[in-house]
Amino acid sequence: MNVQIRERPEATLSASIKTAIADCDIHPARATPAELYPFLAKRWHAHLETFGVHAYQGMMGGPPYPKAQPNASRRDAYPPEGGPQGSSLSFMQQQHLDPNNVALGVLNPLNTGQGIRNQDLAAAICSAINDWQIEKWTSKDPRLKGSVVVANEDGQAAAAEIRKRAGDANFVQVLLLSRNVEPLGQRRYWPIYQAAEEAGLPVGVHAFGFGGNPITASGWPSFYIEEMVGHSQCQQTALASLVLEGVFERFPKLKMVMVEAGFGWAPSLAWRLDKVFERLHAEVPHLKRKPSDYIRDHIWWTTQPMEDPESREHLFQTIEWIGWDRLLFATDYPHWDYDEPSRVLPAGVSDVNKQAFYLDNACKLYGLS
Repeated sequence: MNVQIRERPEATLSASIKTAIADCDIHPARATPAELYPFLAKRWHAHLETFGVHAYQGMMGGPPYPKAQPNASRRDAYPPEGGPQGSSLSFMQQQHLDPNNVALGVLNPLNTGQGIRNQDLAAAICSAINDWQIEKWTSKDPRLKGSVVVANEDGQAAAAEIRKRAGDANFVQVLLLSRNVEPLGQRRYWPIYQAAEEAGLPVGVHAFGFGGNPITASGWPSFYIEEMVGHSQCQQTALASLVLEGVFERFPKLKMVMVEAGFGWAPSLAWRLDKVFERLHAEVPHLKRKPSDYIRDHIWWTTQPMEDPESREHLFQTIEWIGWDRLLFATDYPHWDYDEPSRVLPAGVSDVNKQAFYLDNACKLYGLS
């Protein structure tokens, strides 16, 4: 759902969310580019100021669609003291964490070192982002937990960063994006999964990414709406690759969270994979089970953007296939397509499923219960 933007002098209390919730997709931002400098070696200060960054994506800077500028902003989420949306902890507390009774907020930083061609710079920025999460966010508010941002195209450097953060209570997952140089099941990414499994950290796969490829199979689309709808398509590609390349067979304890691409497509993807698998199992003998079995055992889903079919029974049927224990509530705060906690579920959900959906599933997955 989308939030109706209106002028309001103060944050208002969510109408019906009285119990604690977990928000599994909050986007913190840096107030200024130099805010990261204390966590970067000085050589990178000069490099960034002289050369900037060279991304895999062909754009000179920023996302490829105007609506995404500046950074999918929600107009009422700009801090009163100035700076980008999501850059003020005190304003985030006032507008979102406190009124919505957020007991757990998982930070998913965007605009990081992921997608930069200079691999040494990418690793340095990602590590700095992780230090910045602790300094500015998680150490200041215990409700907030960080995601380990890694240089996704350098598997060895990414694995080293995960092992560096292993056991640090400030972090609850590893963060990847869905659009990469290659589909996520490719072996160049396996060191990331091995390190995450060893550390007991789930891997969150967030929509977007800058892998240098068009976001459709046949080139660049014309409209922003195609970009938004395409999030689920990219996630399907990533998930099919992970399953068919044997990632979950190789790393049987690995847990993954598909973030900000909905979940209504999960049953149909699993059905299609299973049907084709019956005919072509000989091509992938390393798979010991049906694709749907791996999906059910290894995948969790955040709900933003929440599916909104005309019939709520269709939504309930989809969730029953996925399992109420596999859904994690998320708002996407502070972006324009934020999901309001009090309005995200239709009527008819049991108290047990509401409790699991809003809080318990996340606490169990992230080892906080």
